Amino acid sequence: MTPPQDKGTTSIALVHEALHSARHRCLDLSVALANAEIDPLLLDAPKARVSATAFARLWVELADLLDDEFFGIDSHPMRRGSFKLMCQALLDCTTLGHALHRMLAFLRLVLDDVHGELVVKDDKAFIVLHDKGVLRRLFAYGTWFILVHGLACWLVNQRIPVHKLSFRASKPADQSDYRMRFCEDIDYDASTTWISFDKKCLDMKISQSGATLGPFLKETPASLLVRYRNDDSLSAQIRRYLRGLAPECWPERDDLAGVLHMSNSTLQRRLQAEGTHYQNLKDDLRRDMAIDLLSRGEMTVTQVATATGFQETSAFHRAFKKWTGVSPGAYRRGHLDE
Repeated sequence: MTPPQDKGTTSIALVHEALHSARHRCLDLSVALANAEIDPLLLDAPKARVSATAFARLWVELADLLDDEFFGIDSHPMRRGSFKLMCQALLDCTTLGHALHRMLAFLRLVLDDVHGELVVKDDKAFIVLHDKGVLRRLFAYGTWFILVHGLACWLVNQRIPVHKLSFRASKPADQSDYRMRFCEDIDYDASTTWISFDKKCLDMKISQSGATLGPFLKETPASLLVRYRNDDSLSAQIRRYLRGLAPECWPERDDLAGVLHMSNSTLQRRLQAEGTHYQNLKDDLRRDMAIDLLSRGEMTVTQVATATGFQETSAFHRAFKKWTGVSPGAYRRGHLDE
């Protein structure tokens, strides 16, 4: 049986970053939040997270509100329709290298504050993001790379593994969003912002066409956020394995080590290197499963508690409040009663 898709969640810190420019312009965000199905109560809960679907809806809502597909980050707006036009301009490219050169040129025409440069050195390719010497928000750098990397992955119909990512911006309190989307090896407070990958990827053939562009655009930006995430880490492998099992069947760490053909100490050491441990992974997955189920509004809180491995609803309430800082009801407003 195919396990349910693990879309994950997005931190409320990134939601605040997405809202930053609209707030600065004193725009009314109530309709955008309502259409994205994000309860304003969550904005006051530092540990809260929203579903990947909700964040994708918010991106669309803000793009409409600002007439800017880049969240109003740049001094020149990336007006509605720019991303579609860029995609259309890339379809007659023959290789990914060809497409990246054209993509970066297009974005340089559209945006004023940042521009990318493709650099090849030895067996690696780098996309360097220049910012005119002005330190930008981490969200600005990250969003730009989501657009470029996500579109590049779609063009060749597979994820392009990221070797390393370097940001001029400082390390956030919670870097899980960036590690889950890009890679485990991320530097902060660096002298230059860049992303690196295997040079051989530049020779990949473009596999998309006008016929496949329509469905892709309908799924964007959700596909950019979820489909091309970093699935190579041990943490991601464990999440996929657990997602295929009912929570009550999740193995203990010793048994999981056996399934992964490694010793318990090796499993523990590798997870520590990724900044987590097995109990955290289980808690995070339960939290994300609960947020997803609650956000759909098809199950009561009691049913969600059972589906995520809790025998008592009260225990689920306590755990959920500990994980997110809010009650499960904050994700179900307007849906079924408990």
